[in-house]
Amino acid sequence: MLPIKPVRQKAVPLMASVALLALTAGLPSASAEVPARHMERLDRGTVAIKGDGGILVSWRILADDPDGMAFNLYRDGQKLNTQPIQKISNFLDKAGTASSTYTVSTVLNGKETKGNLAPVRVWANGYLSIPLDKPADGVTPDGKPYSYTANDASVGDLDGDGRYEIILKWDPTNSHDNSQGGYTGPVYIDAYTLDGKKLWRVNMGPNIRAGAHYTQFQVADYDGDGKAEMIVKTADGTVDGQGKVIGDPKANWVSDGGETEVRDRTGSVQTSDGKLMAQLQGRILKGPEYLSVFNGQTGAVMDTVPYWPPRAPEGMPDTPETMKAVWDDAYGNRSERYIAGTAWLDGVHPSAVMIRGYYGRTTEAAYDFRNGKLSLRWTFDSKAAGVPEGYSGQGNHQVSIADVDGDGRDEIINGSMALDDNGTPLWTAKLFHGDAMHVGDLDPSRPGLEKFGVHEEMKNNGYIGSALLDARTGQIIWEKPAEKDTGRGLSADIDPRYLGDEVWGSNSPQLFNIKGEVIADHAPRQTNFAIWWDGDLLRELLDGNTISKWDWTISTTKPLLVAEGMMSNNGTKSTPALSADILGDWREEVLWRSADSHELRLYSTPIPTTYGFITLMQDPQYRASVAWQNTAYNQPPHTDFYLGEGMTTPKLPKIVVVAPQK
Repeated sequence: MLPIKPVRQKAVPLMASVALLALTAGLPSASAEVPARHMERLDRGTVAIKGDGGILVSWRILADDPDGMAFNLYRDGQKLNTQPIQKISNFLDKAGTASSTYTVSTVLNGKETKGNLAPVRVWANGYLSIPLDKPADGVTPDGKPYSYTANDASVGDLDGDGRYEIILKWDPTNSHDNSQGGYTGPVYIDAYTLDGKKLWRVNMGPNIRAGAHYTQFQVADYDGDGKAEMIVKTADGTVDGQGKVIGDPKANWVSDGGETEVRDRTGSVQTSDGKLMAQLQGRILKGPEYLSVFNGQTGAVMDTVPYWPPRAPEGMPDTPETMKAVWDDAYGNRSERYIAGTAWLDGVHPSAVMIRGYYGRTTEAAYDFRNGKLSLRWTFDSKAAGVPEGYSGQGNHQVSIADVDGDGRDEIINGSMALDDNGTPLWTAKLFHGDAMHVGDLDPSRPGLEKFGVHEEMKNNGYIGSALLDARTGQIIWEKPAEKDTGRGLSADIDPRYLGDEVWGSNSPQLFNIKGEVIADHAPRQTNFAIWWDGDLLRELLDGNTISKWDWTISTTKPLLVAEGMMSNNGTKSTPALSADILGDWREEVLWRSADSHELRLYSTPIPTTYGFITLMQDPQYRASVAWQNTAYNQPPHTDFYLGEGMTTPKLPKIVVVAPQK
């Protein structure tokens, strides 16, 4: 690890005793009526990792810990600390071995109380291995074989025991981008405990196509019973975790590409031997569409409703001509682009936000799940009467959820546009489509949150390749020019000499501070993910199977961890199955798949830290970020406060922990 030489005052650690601070100027104050949002109950999440200096044991600080809470740590029944551990939640046991076991108890007002009394074993190899049940290989209708790879993942407490389970999507090796024709194998979604027990499998069936832009699954406790559910788009033939089929089990809406006449994007007629015919093969452009919610413990479907909006408006047929009229193309490249998120739209309960389309027409629908039923909360259509111009074509390959106006209720930032918590238009920057964006308190010297994004439609936006925006208003703070598509971009605090995040994109060799000033001629080559991994407040770079540290003194990166035998996902995006604060203290874990997809490995840092924070999973924006992370072009999670060198004490999250119902 590189030596850290802060040039500014160190941050004040966030502890549960910190009073709720006023929000930044220009936004509602803490005395305003801000609702307390419901979030899952978590245990201490104790983890023990073997590292070079011994065994690092870390655990969670929780938002509802009483003032003055401290901890005792035991190895094999023997207490290790002479005084209760305060303000931090990690301990380096230099005498520990791979066979040691650890327990953490709490201390309040000098009295030891029960804590995590179940012994925790050491991850002797530096990771936790989670075996997988890989689906069987298959063959497409045109005789082409395919197999499966473990793909994107999420976490949720499915059984209410305070521990996360893993929800994993399986992608066939013949999955396709929406711009491509061709058959695909079915998509599967599994649930596993951290101990490797498979809980259930949902088979999405023949009428859900495989690819990064189709199946966006959301996991959260939507009905408030203390246990998480999964919400996802389904179709005829989807099979739940108990074997129940949704819709018509015999329906097959997959195109064989043999349509005799269809109109292309220009309206010209193509015959069966035309290019468009090949584009249609394997696509699903007809048939009913559903949204379903699944029980997290069993995988059983709990409710299914029609998906909004349908491909064709009511009364219009599912034909290529209709597709062209409604979505601007005749083969589903635009209508079948899906993204999704989970947002606390009333400030209390999570809702699922399902988004369809972003190159042209953009639609969004918020769903509540209460008392066993799904219901529409609101809908938005950029082409609907009364919607201002400039909301079509602004969407990204991902979404971000954040409370940008400080009222306790989440807004939806969909690329270069945003909707208020009630689904009404909030702003559009008219910078058009992009492949990456980041929302958070990126510039702590400004009030509120910012959004950094990269863009690709140069001719439409005036040749702006990247820009920093005010997340509440959409106002452009600064912009950088580009002549062509800026495909990737990242925002993270990696240089302690400058307050706030540093930002960079794939089209420019330079590294910028959050004011848009050049601070290095060469930016990191890693532009995909960031992770809080080592012991300082800077963020590290996660790309492929490697975690790296930026050395700002010589403008280069050095590896901290290379996960041998592990693979990233999603092609050039090189993203993990998941990266989040899943266990231990506030630092983040990373979940990778093995090369043969027979196991997942969960890695946690072996490096001690002198900083203590409430688990990031109880920061409202961060928790929402983890829920939407699996969407299309995955992006790293961000907190709603600035976490980096020069930070000040963040506000205490205003949440209510929901205990599971019996």
